[in-house]
Amino acid sequence: MHIACFDDLLRAARAQIEPQRLLFVFTEAELPDAPTPEQRAGFARGEGGALVPRLCVDKTPDELVSFDALAHQATQLHPAWTLVFAAALGGTLHRAPSSADAQAPLQRMVDAIKAGRHEGLIPFDRQGQAVRLY
Repeated sequence: MHIACFDDLLRAARAQIEPQRLLFVFTEAELPDAPTPEQRAGFARGEGGALVPRLCVDKTPDELVSFDALAHQATQLHPAWTLVFAAALGGTLHRAPSSADAQAPLQRMVDAIKAGRHEGLIPFDRQGQAVRLY
C-alpha cells in the first residue's frame, strides 16, 4: 500500500491481522554548529539543516482520532516540531504491543534519525502529508 498521508497509515495499521502500535518521533530542523553562509541561506528557504528528535509518542490506531489531534497534542508539548516520523510495531497472538514494548523501538528510531537513517520510517509534515527526504 502506498502511504501518501497520515490517514493512509491509519487505514493500513487498522487493516493488519495482528494489532499494531504506532510509533512517532517528532523532530525539529536546526542548523548545524558554525553553519556556512550557504547553509544559512538554504535553511532560510526551508532546505537543509539537521533533524533533531524532540518528542516520542506511541499509540494504538484506535487511540488516534486524526492527524490533527495528534499534531495538536505534540504542539502543546513542543510547538516548533517540523516533521514527525512514523513506524508500526506489530503485535503477536492478537495482542497489541504495550507502551513498554515500544520503548526500545522508539529509541532505535531516535538513534536512526540522529544518524540520518530514515529507511523504514515514514516522515509526515505538519499537515499530515508524507514527504520524501533527499
